[in-house]
Amino acid sequence: MNPFKFYVLSDSVGETAELLAKAALSQFNGHEDKIQRIPYVDDEGTLGEAVALAKENNGMIAFTLVKPELRYQLMDMAKKNNVIAVDLLGPLLDRLEDYLGIEPKLEPGLVHKLDEDYYKRIEAVEFAVKYDDGRDAKGILKADLVLIGLSRTSKTPLSQFLAHKRIKVANVPIVPEVDPPAELFNVNPNKCIGLRIDSKKLNDIRKERLKSLGLDDTANYAKLERIEKENSFFDQVVDKIGCETVDVSNKAVEETANIILEIYHKNNNRV
Repeated sequence: MNPFKFYVLSDSVGETAELLAKAALSQFNGHEDKIQRIPYVDDEGTLGEAVALAKENNGMIAFTLVKPELRYQLMDMAKKNNVIAVDLLGPLLDRLEDYLGIEPKLEPGLVHKLDEDYYKRIEAVEFAVKYDDGRDAKGILKADLVLIGLSRTSKTPLSQFLAHKRIKVANVPIVPEVDPPAELFNVNPNKCIGLRIDSKKLNDIRKERLKSLGLDDTANYAKLERIEKENSFFDQVVDKIGCETVDVSNKAVEETANIILEIYHKNNNRV
């Protein structure tokens, strides 16, 4: 084949058009090096320059342009100059408009707004994993929200649930024999939420947990006296911080998370 160039045009960054071009070229032993991306196309002059480049370099064009007038202009220019141009997005937009019975927004770059939302969720999930269960106290200062509670009060699943709402959550276990991290007392109390639980309820939860692990459910970890001691220490900590608490005793994770979200948004609006 004679030397050629594959020009991909877009009214946004052009990643979609380039990915499709690479996928197609991979079926012909690659040639990814032949692709030239031309992003942010929004006027007739740029279209003309692209067509001229394609004609001069034995090239073809693939494009993702949401505005119909730009699509029509490009197809007309390409036809007049005997340049192959492939509309990657227009036909799908037209069919969707017919199928859904509504007009498209015709706003370039909307997919990247969705991508940004996705990456924020991933970042929050990774944050929750990194700063789970008090692994690194530095996360307390970096977090959007800090959950504190005794063992088996759903700190980890709540952190992950909230991470999918793009909230960076650190969680810290409260244990009488271990001093809470100093960072807990240096952050805005509005960033902290304590997870309160009834001692008897936690007693039942811990016994079941030990049984599921094949361990003796009479261990100190699951004794009511021990749990009451932990709850007393928890009360001291949240009082010192001055943060709000949520009773998780008889709530599903989703229910607790929604309450926490309400508190979080209320406190953010207040700050």
